[in-house]
Amino acid sequence: MTRIEREKQTVRKMIELYCRHRLKVDTMPEEYQLLAEYACRRLNHCKYGENKSACKDCPIHCYAPKEREAIREVMRWTGPRMIWYAPKDAIIHIFQKIKHRLPSLSFRTGVVVLLCCIPFYILS
Repeated sequence: MTRIEREKQTVRKMIELYCRHRLKVDTMPEEYQLLAEYACRRLNHCKYGENKSACKDCPIHCYAPKEREAIREVMRWTGPRMIWYAPKDAIIHIFQKIKHRLPSLSFRTGVVVLLCCIPFYILS
């Protein structure tokens, strides 16, 4: 599975969790279905492709203001809870975040962080 496909799956999962637990509805409302489709379209057209960082760290903000605020709200609520509902996705996300920031660290710090992340990489 490519990184973009995994990101799409994670975004959909986050929106579903938000609707089920925060909004207390069994099916995703149309507003949130449209938000999931919009997020997937943005991922398909990402300029950075497989080398992308997290959207919040990206220098180019390709989301429209309304959708950006909606996805931010979903991710703020769902992010801390992902470790309980989707631990594998949460660990992969943390690993990718560390991997993206690794080049900016000193060599010694980078080696230590990399060695700590190897077990998580093997799990993915």
